[in-house]
Amino acid sequence: MEAPALFARFEENLNTILTILESNKVDISRTPFESVIPLEVTRLCEILNTAGEHFAITGNGQQTIFNFRQQYMQHSQSAAEAMAKILNDKKSYMKTPEGSLLTKELLIRRLEYFNEMARTFNIMITQQQLGSPLQYSSQALLKK
Repeated sequence: MEAPALFARFEENLNTILTILESNKVDISRTPFESVIPLEVTRLCEILNTAGEHFAITGNGQQTIFNFRQQYMQHSQSAAEAMAKILNDKKSYMKTPEGSLLTKELLIRRLEYFNEMARTFNIMITQQQLGSPLQYSSQALLKK
């Protein structure tokens, strides 16, 4: 998916993720999401802050994405403008542990991640509604 489409779907993806997490219908404890969500949210905040935003995320685990949503909803217009500014800037760099990277590329990666996370959560819900068996069960391991 191209950057403008990812940007356009960001808020929808964020709402999908949060709705599913709030419903407690999926167990993300056996997925990488539990540890990666706080990292991705923190990096997204750092990227937005380079464009003049002031996101400060507190908490840990899933709480970071709920805190992000609260701040994002309060400043959605300016955050959207900051994202648009970053996506249009082809020269801005950001220092990361991996080195200096284009801020635009970092934002696109975060937008892709949120899009993929929303898609995966929707798939998990659909599988659950269809009665699909768990792919990994601790009881199955105990029987072996």
